[in-house]
Amino acid sequence: MSLKGKVIITCAVTGSIHTPSMSPHLPVTAAEIVEAAVGAAEAGAAMVHLHARNESDGRPDQSVEAFKPILEVIKQRSGAVLNITTGGAPTMSVAERIRPAAHYAPEVASLNMGTMNFGLFPMLDRYDSQLKHQWERDHLGNKDIVFRNTFGDVEHVMTTLGANGTRFEFECYDTSHLYNLKYFFDRGLVTGPLFIQTVFGLMGGIGAHPDDVLHMKRTADRLFGDNYRWSVLGAGRNQLNVAAMSAAMGGHVRVGLEDNLWAGRGQLAESNAQQVRAARQVIEGLGLEVATPDEARELLALKGGDRVNF
Repeated sequence: MSLKGKVIITCAVTGSIHTPSMSPHLPVTAAEIVEAAVGAAEAGAAMVHLHARNESDGRPDQSVEAFKPILEVIKQRSGAVLNITTGGAPTMSVAERIRPAAHYAPEVASLNMGTMNFGLFPMLDRYDSQLKHQWERDHLGNKDIVFRNTFGDVEHVMTTLGANGTRFEFECYDTSHLYNLKYFFDRGLVTGPLFIQTVFGLMGGIGAHPDDVLHMKRTADRLFGDNYRWSVLGAGRNQLNVAAMSAAMGGHVRVGLEDNLWAGRGQLAESNAQQVRAARQVIEGLGLEVATPDEARELLALKGGDRVNF
C-alpha cells in the first residue's frame, strides 16, 4: 500500500484551554466528547486527541475514571487512533497528568517537550462578561502559569508509557523543544518515526508567521532527517493557514475545538467535524488524500488498537 500523499488529520476535540462559557459547542460531558470524536472520525480524522472534563462545571479532569466511558465508547464506534493527553492542564502536576495514559496504554499519548510560560490571559478581556464559573475566570486570568515539563518529567513519561508500547505526539511549542527531543532520540529513549506536532500561535511559544512555520520545519529536517512525521497545530485563526502550509509541504495537520473555537470571522464552529471537513477540503484541493486510521497506524508505526487497556 502506497502512503505517498496521505495526510493524517488529528482532531483535538475539547482540550483544557477553552472553557464552556466560550462556546455552546465545546464538548464537556463524556457523551458530548464521544459524539464529537466519532463525528470527527466520520468526517476524516484518523486520530482523535482526548481530554476529559468535569461534567458539572467543565473544568479539566485527569482522573482515570473520567476517561473510561469516553475511551470505551469511541473504540466501539470508531476505528480511529485514540490519543490520550499527558498535558492535561498546564497547572496540573506531571504525576496527575500521566495517570490516564499510564492506566489505559493507548496507541498514542501527547508529550510536551519543554517547560514554558503559558499565557491565556489575553482571552479574558474578550470573554470576561460571559463566563459562568469562577474557575474559568481564574484559569484565563492567571499570568503566572509555568507549564512544567523538565527533562526529568519528560523522561518519566517516556519510560513509563513507552514500556506499554505507547508512542507519542511530541508537542513542540518552540525551537528548543525540538532540540530537547533530539537529546532523548540520540540516547535511544524514543525511536523513529517520531510524530512531531509543531505548535504555532500560543502565547509563550513560537508565533504563527509563515517564517516561523518554515523555521520549525527546517530545524526538524536538520535534526531528524527521515526519522519523523511532521504535523502542525495552528491556534485560533491560524488553524487552516498553518494546516495548508503543512499539507503543501508534505506534512500532517491537527484541528479541533481544543485549538480553535471558530469556523471563520465571527462564526463559531458548530462541531469538531466541521473543522475536519474544512481541513479535508484544503488537503484534497492540493491533490492529496486523507489518511485512514490504519494508514496512520502504518505511517506512525503504532502497536494497534487491539493492544490497549480499554
